[in-house]
Amino acid sequence: MMRKIGLLVVAGSFFIGCKSKKIVTATTDHRPEKPKEVTVAHKIEKVDDGLYVMPEDTGEFIRFDIDSPQQYIDTFSDIAQMEMKAYGIPASITLAQGLLESGIGRGELAQKTNNHFGIKCHTGWQGDFDHHDDDEKGECFRKYNHPMYSYRDHSIFLTGRSRYAFLFDLPNDDYKEWAKGLRKAGYATDRRYPEKLIALIERHNLHHYDTAVADAGYGKGEKTQVAVARPQFASHIVQAGDTLYSISKRYTVSINDLKRWNYLYDNNLSVGQKLTVKTESFNK
Repeated sequence: MMRKIGLLVVAGSFFIGCKSKKIVTATTDHRPEKPKEVTVAHKIEKVDDGLYVMPEDTGEFIRFDIDSPQQYIDTFSDIAQMEMKAYGIPASITLAQGLLESGIGRGELAQKTNNHFGIKCHTGWQGDFDHHDDDEKGECFRKYNHPMYSYRDHSIFLTGRSRYAFLFDLPNDDYKEWAKGLRKAGYATDRRYPEKLIALIERHNLHHYDTAVADAGYGKGEKTQVAVARPQFASHIVQAGDTLYSISKRYTVSINDLKRWNYLYDNNLSVGQKLTVKTESFNK
């Protein structure tokens, strides 16, 4: 039986069929003034962000050793299905992108940053980062202390940008149109990106994970906006004089929520920075 993601040990109380995964290797942060050691997954505190229980980021960088595509799928399939329930992105698409973008978790970028979706820093990113050669040399990529945060950021990335909005009008089991739509929206420059995603989904039967979510009551074949309760987010551009406290009062949210939704590791803000502000969940 393949090992499940170690983080799910923490969330075992609300996951059916979760199995622990041994953490095999660890990396050390590149900055010598902030040495990091591996923390075993069961010591991570749980934090409820209103969608499902996420682990508290302890600042420790944890890396998983993946041996095969099937082990990758077995490790992250539960996470992909939870993200589908919370955000409406087909689990098959999320898993296929993770497999492709991370090199089944063994690519250089994934190994040193836990970034499984090739998401670059972009303006306003306040989290950790590392440099990696991609379209250009030494590009800035987001870095996460655990792959689970990469999966959550992937969901926020797609739902928080208007150019991907049309995807959520597609049926939640239409992985082929989702794959084509991602290329159309500019997620990747590779012309064969849709074909690669579709091939991975069909080779590994990843669409079965979409069916499982639908069978759990999320509506097979319906539009994701109808079938899935998706959180509504608003954006706030930081102005001179803004603080996390003033923004939290303005939108009636907690400072901790603001930091969690935007992956902020301190209270520092920059003028012009774009913050995601959660307002309410809705069925639509």
